[in-house]
Order: sequence, then C-alpha cells, then structure tokens
Amino acid sequence: MKPITATLVSPAGNPNRRQFLSGLAAVALGALACPVHARDDRQTIRIGFTPAFVHDQHALLADWRRYMEKRLGLKVEIVQRDSYRETMDLLRLKQMDFAWVCDYPFLHLKDLVRLLAVPLYKGQPLYRSYIIVPAGNTKVTGLKDLKNTVFAYADPLSNSGYLYPRFAIHELGENPQTFFRKTFFTWSHKKVVEAVAMGIAQGGAVDSYIWETLERISPELTRRTRIVQRSPEYGFPPFVAHRDISPELFARVQHFLLTMHQDAEGAALLKPGQICSHEACRAGAEFLVSRR
Repeated sequence: MKPITATLVSPAGNPNRRQFLSGLAAVALGALACPVHARDDRQTIRIGFTPAFVHDQHALLADWRRYMEKRLGLKVEIVQRDSYRETMDLLRLKQMDFAWVCDYPFLHLKDLVRLLAVPLYKGQPLYRSYIIVPAGNTKVTGLKDLKNTVFAYADPLSNSGYLYPRFAIHELGENPQTFFRKTFFTWSHKKVVEAVAMGIAQGGAVDSYIWETLERISPELTRRTRIVQRSPEYGFPPFVAHRDISPELFARVQHFLLTMHQDAEGAALLKPGQICSHEACRAGAEFLVSRR
C-alpha cells in the first residue's frame, strides 16, 4: 500500500480538488511560521485516536505503542475516545499531544494543531462515505429510497458519517431534518455497520476506510450489509500535532512516521488494512509545497 499526502475535506458535495489541495497547502505552510518554543523535555507523549479507527484492534495499537517507544525513546500513551468531540476537547485542554482526527474536526482545530501527516489510502489521500443497507434489502438503490426509514449516523462531527448523507438529502430537494422517520448516533463507524447488519437501522453512513477494513478483518459482519451509494472523494483523516509541541519534537515524530517503512518491524505495521502507510508522507509534503 502506498502512503500519504494531504487534502482538505469538503463537508458538502463534489469538491474542487485543486482548490482544496491549495487550501490545505496554505494551512500546512502556515504552520511552518509557528512561534519559537522552549525546549521540550517531556518524557511521555499522548497520542489520540477517534472513531475513525477500528477501536477493537487492541493488539495492533499495543504493537504501535511498543514500536514508537523503541524508536522515539519516549513513553507513549495511546488515548482512545468514543466521539470526535471528546478528542477535540482533549486537544483544547492540552491533554493530548498528537492525534488522528477526522477531516471535518481538523477544520475546526486548524488554529490549534499543525498538520503532521496524511495517510494515503489505496495510493491516494482520499476516502468516501458509503451509504449501506442490510444485505437482504435488494430494493434500495440509493439514499433516495431510504425516506421514512430508521437511519444510523456515526457522529455529528463526522464528514462521512453525518455531513455527507445530510448534504445528499438536501441535493434530493428534501429536508434532512424530516427525511428519515428516525435517526440516531452510534458514535463509531463500526457500530453503524453493526446497527445496519443487525437490522436496528434500515440504512447508515460509514467511512469507506472503516467498512473496507472491516471487510478484511470481519467479513462475516460486512457481508450482512450492502453498499448502495458512494460519495465523492474527500481528504483522508490527518494526523495532527498540538501547536504547543516544540519544533524539535514535531520534527522527531514526523521523521519517525516518514522513515518507519525502512525497517522490517515498521513496515509490518504499515500493511494494508492497518492504520496507514507513511512511506509517501515525504512525497505528500513535497506535493503540497510543489502545488503551493
């Protein structure tokens, strides 16, 4: 799997790719003009994961933590929260140093965080929203057929799990507030898939990366669902660093991500279906600069 680059997410509809890439380039380059920090002597770094990550991959996260501690020479604390809001709040309270966040929360946090890296997924820094239904429901061909049904959203701050389906309903000429008979939040993309597979919801919106990861690791779950609509491509969820992180520590962690593919243990952690591959982080940064 090739790795990463960065692009900005549009919360609604078909984005102008060049405009959004240029926008994110400006954010990334603006981050270079950060104030001078005092020397960062912290011995522990806290890294957060939002529901964009499949939460029950505990063994994988433990392997990442051990590998990071060995490479960075620092104690690593991995923090998982059940909603994007909780992760954003921890960043605002300076209780998290680095985080993998969704693209929409990144826009909210852009004055508080610096872009560290954006994974490439299938060779692109892009992903989609999938509208899914129970596999046995063969009559539904798209979101338009789900009117007056029960629908599962992932999180109110999720682009793929909330903003996209609501915008798509608006494009149908309908009111997102009244289109469905009932809606609810699962606070996890995986739980959206579970809710639809179990028939708790007649439809749901899920991150394509999560659905396809689950297809590899839990095919018995995803085969009970069916994709009926795919969104346009959006910028993949980025890794960010709090702006209070010193330039030295920022560069140290970024260098770790950019070079971990160069040893066998790091390369094993970057296999498709796990977190991401960072070999193209360097190419991504060069892409942003070259397009500025």
